[in-house]
Amino acid sequence: MSCDFSSPPRGTPHARTDVVAATGSHLAKKSPGRAPWVVAVLALFCGVAATGWWMRSHGAQEETRAESTAVKSVLHLDTFVINLADADQKTYLRLGVDLGLDHPATDKEQGAVVPVALVRDTIVGVLAVAKPDELLTPNGKAKLKVDLMEALHQRAPALGVREIYFTEFLIQR
Repeated sequence: MSCDFSSPPRGTPHARTDVVAATGSHLAKKSPGRAPWVVAVLALFCGVAATGWWMRSHGAQEETRAESTAVKSVLHLDTFVINLADADQKTYLRLGVDLGLDHPATDKEQGAVVPVALVRDTIVGVLAVAKPDELLTPNGKAKLKVDLMEALHQRAPALGVREIYFTEFLIQR
């Protein structure tokens, strides 16, 4: 078998030229088909990278905000036993309260001590006007926390109360 590599006569395509032409046209058809995939992959990669950057930057802001309002110490107060404002009958409230502060309760360097008498007086003042029927509901307890927080921020702003924890809550009629 012999191969003739001479040029083909005019008008008859050469077998090898047909293969190259077919392959070239095949590649030409595939190239535009692949370009959208490449663009889509690049767009997806950029989207993921941008989302990651956004989450990290906002996460850092949230951490900074959380650190500024974080509870640094807890001040335990003795249990309160108080008469509640109830026209129908005598009602008592036994309440255990701990306060979450944004700084240490006592500072060893300055020797600062929390004004416990002022804190207790403020809490008793809020509890004295509380209605027992309101305090029995979860919303009433949440409102009591808000009222206590506002009163403590007014009377003892340097205390830095961030949270109020009820450790005991008993209403007796």
